[in-house]
Amino acid sequence: MFKYFPHTADDIQQMLDVIGLKSLDDLYADVPESVRLKGEYDLPEEKSEIDIRKYLNQLGTKNQQKICFTGAGSYDHYIPSAIPQLCSRSEYLTSYTPYQAEISQGTLHYIFEYQTMMARLTGMEVSNASMYDGSTATAEAAMMACTAVKKSNKVIISEAIDPKVIEVVNTYAHFNGFELQYLSQKNGVTDFTNLPGLLAQGGVAGVIVQQPNYFGIIEDFTGVADTCHDKKALFIVNSIVADLALLKTPGEWGADIAVGEAQSLGLPMAWGGPYLGYMCTTNKLVRKMPGRIVGETLDQDGRRTYALTLQAREQHIRRDKATSNICSNESLMVLWVTIYMALMGKQGLREAAQLGCDGAHYLHDQLLATGHFIETFPGKEFLNEFCLRYDGDLDALQQTWLDHGFFGGIKVADDIVMLAVTEQRDKEEIDALVNLAK
Repeated sequence: MFKYFPHTADDIQQMLDVIGLKSLDDLYADVPESVRLKGEYDLPEEKSEIDIRKYLNQLGTKNQQKICFTGAGSYDHYIPSAIPQLCSRSEYLTSYTPYQAEISQGTLHYIFEYQTMMARLTGMEVSNASMYDGSTATAEAAMMACTAVKKSNKVIISEAIDPKVIEVVNTYAHFNGFELQYLSQKNGVTDFTNLPGLLAQGGVAGVIVQQPNYFGIIEDFTGVADTCHDKKALFIVNSIVADLALLKTPGEWGADIAVGEAQSLGLPMAWGGPYLGYMCTTNKLVRKMPGRIVGETLDQDGRRTYALTLQAREQHIRRDKATSNICSNESLMVLWVTIYMALMGKQGLREAAQLGCDGAHYLHDQLLATGHFIETFPGKEFLNEFCLRYDGDLDALQQTWLDHGFFGGIKVADDIVMLAVTEQRDKEEIDALVNLAK
């Protein structure tokens, strides 16, 4: 046994006996041999602090700063310098679940402000906190729908949603006993032709769509909410939340639940996380909502105060009655986006979204003008992300972009690239990317 293992051989054997296994190898039998570590860890010999610092500095020189034109759920947005400075304070970095309201008023206050701003941004009535990311928030919305709608075990999801999100929802469905049915995409948008028929079969808890969808296209959901509600199903809209500063909100579309990723509200891309999922809903469904909800009240002296309310996590009530097993408090990420929204304000959020939209349309038109690209989905409106078909070797083009300091989009098919533009990208950078494609 390694010295850092807290369990003795007898401890391990007792646990194996309980679950009916003979060895630890049996425990990991489902893990493919090809991904199992064989032999010793390839770690260097111990070093002094000075040597460690030198070594890490050498590793740091291998990092490359690229100009980012990629998206697909993670975007290179401007981060006001005040945010990392404030969030780096030790009291924020070390904060956890505010179990004791009387000593957690600061944490509870900013979570409350976050909830207020997110509800306004999505056009919904209630927001929670502490969802993990956009994918799991969407999966939690599917589970929430199954709980809220009686005699239902089906969720319909659009194939125009980000494949990463679909994969996570599918995993949740597999282990939580609900069935996924799919709406196909046609010419880059959700095809709702089969929706009435699927709903008529009964047992549908909710319908999930994305705005803008995975391909960056702005979809028209007129009448979809009514179609769902006629059959007692919930309408769930997934969105990159910063986009809602310009677009029609989920609340305006008649959504019952709004979910998605909040990384676009100033969180670093950070190689994929930590990010922040959001969930907003109607007052009618608030008791079915997972995660934390902070409420405002008055203390015995009449002063404004805050407390966790409607706590339906397994740490607070009987495990079998819990709405979710979400435990870790994402309040540091909540604080980050709260400061971002407060600093940017309504106008700032709109301006940032508009700059990304304008830049994306300029890039789109300039690439078409090269004669090497054609529209993948002609006539479809987009915000700050779009797909184009390339007439040459797309891998070679992307390598050229990379060699010249650009992350040039995401390859979504052999000849299709998806590019995104944020307020960070200026005309000079866009023109340089285009010139490399001529």
